[in-house]
Amino acid sequence: MSDLSGALSKAAATMADALAKIPDVEIDPEGTFKYILVRVKVKDGDVQKDIVRGTKSAEYHNHIFDKVNPAMEALGMECKCLGGGKIEHNSHEKKIRVFGESTAYGKADHSVSVEKLKSVFSGYEITWSDDKK
Repeated sequence: MSDLSGALSKAAATMADALAKIPDVEIDPEGTFKYILVRVKVKDGDVQKDIVRGTKSAEYHNHIFDKVNPAMEALGMECKCLGGGKIEHNSHEKKIRVFGESTAYGKADHSVSVEKLKSVFSGYEITWSDDKK
């Protein structure tokens, strides 16, 4: 029995490591674009974290989720979109503005998204609002 629980805890630790390796933020380097806040969780586990994903190539918020979800499932994770909005990224002025909402997923908690962005874009001025534009 102890071998089994040891193997299970080792597998859980490996999954937690895999979760930790998933970047908190992946956004386009410049421009204004849609973004989503996604909760990624180890399948059948308790370990989870929230990630920010945004790109100009997405016409709709669900296009971003449709790319993120299979990639996370391939790593043994499950995803839930917590909401969306827009990001205005000005790399020259080192400013990021988070605003708006997703018609499909509702408004993300922009304050959570901003904390994630601050962890990656240190030295940036990062703000958020409930403004639509």
